[in-house]
Amino acid sequence: MKDKPAASVNKSAWSWIPTLYFAQGLPYVAVMTIAVIMYKRLGLSNTDIALYTSWLYLPWVIKPLWSPFVDLIKTKRLWVVLMQSFVAVGFAGVAFFIPSTFFVKATLAFFWLIAFSSATHDIAADGFYMLALNSGEQSFFVGIRNTFYRFATIFGQGILVMFAGFMEEGKLFPSLQGNIPLAWSISFYLLAALFIGLTLYHHFVLPRPATDRSRDNVTPLGLLKDFFLTFVTFFKKKDLWLIFFFILTYRLGESQLVKIASPFLLDTAESGGLNLHTATVGMVYGTIGVIALLVGGIIGGIAVSRDGFRKWIIPMAIAINVPDLVYVYLAGAQPQQLWMVIASVAFEQLGYGFGFTAFMLYLIYIADGEHKTAHYAIGTGFMALGMMLPGMAAGAIQDLIGYKWFFIWVCLCTLPGIAASVLVSRRLPADYGKKENK
Repeated sequence: MKDKPAASVNKSAWSWIPTLYFAQGLPYVAVMTIAVIMYKRLGLSNTDIALYTSWLYLPWVIKPLWSPFVDLIKTKRLWVVLMQSFVAVGFAGVAFFIPSTFFVKATLAFFWLIAFSSATHDIAADGFYMLALNSGEQSFFVGIRNTFYRFATIFGQGILVMFAGFMEEGKLFPSLQGNIPLAWSISFYLLAALFIGLTLYHHFVLPRPATDRSRDNVTPLGLLKDFFLTFVTFFKKKDLWLIFFFILTYRLGESQLVKIASPFLLDTAESGGLNLHTATVGMVYGTIGVIALLVGGIIGGIAVSRDGFRKWIIPMAIAINVPDLVYVYLAGAQPQQLWMVIASVAFEQLGYGFGFTAFMLYLIYIADGEHKTAHYAIGTGFMALGMMLPGMAAGAIQDLIGYKWFFIWVCLCTLPGIAASVLVSRRLPADYGKKENK
């Protein structure tokens, strides 16, 4: 059976693809970024914030371990709706326990629920996307899904943080001024309500493709056998040491910076921070920064498609790492002019977006072969591990040596990733990633 033209079903696909990938992005940004800002405003130390929130990467690290069972049990559609309902429960739980005296343990438990539900939702949503659309439609909507994923980042990391900040300052509700726990509790209730709406919407709107069915003909034992086979073949890849060296070091500096950037922007001048308001951080880091990140990614994709991956991998490694120096400047100068902070953050995020293109292309490159999908999932698991382990120590390092020396340390940690990119460039085909001229 031939694929239908994309235009024949675009109308129905437009009704669920944007909301599905908005729903995929929002829990991730809540766990990885919003939680960091919230805990900082609630008085936790940078050591505790980095340690606790880095552990929340674990579901994405081990996601490949249970992805085959999501494929086996029930339908992807059911998994999508069920996981979105769990995320709604998680957000409501965080909101309910923020004002409590034991908020750290209680909110972390619900963040774990959100993290595992979100990681499982990733598996189901991506699988559903491939089952509900033909190949032409998948290509057509790939940019749309990525855009709405980024919109979720802007909404969560930017607009929602600004909303919480305005409530902290009493600009929205004067009676809440100074009541930081209640401001954040209301913000998470808003997220819970949003996800209840998304769950109900997708329950009724998501299509029911005939190919999305429980695989009753596949036994768990047979699936487990195939699963271990894919792992074995992954670890038989050529230059395996270089694969791990690149994956675990390319973002070694960024993995630590991302855990401390928001606390640094929020912290008092006496503590070495920039003493920005919560709403300002949402605007600078969560909105302008994310837009710069998106622009950097678009430029990176255009550059590789024009000239090939090998030509750009080293410049991209430099772009993702060297701009971290702006934080050394910000920590040393502590500028009072907001435009300097905005320009610095935007520059660093633009470089990150541009350089991250190389990382994702390399994961696609090493996954090529018989078990492409499974090997890509394994690669993304190690990618998450490379963010989790360094991030766990970032807060303790910063508390020990202060912000300025911490950012110098981050810049030193970028050197292995640049070296790894040099080694990888020597093994890449000259035309890999280059768009063919027809």
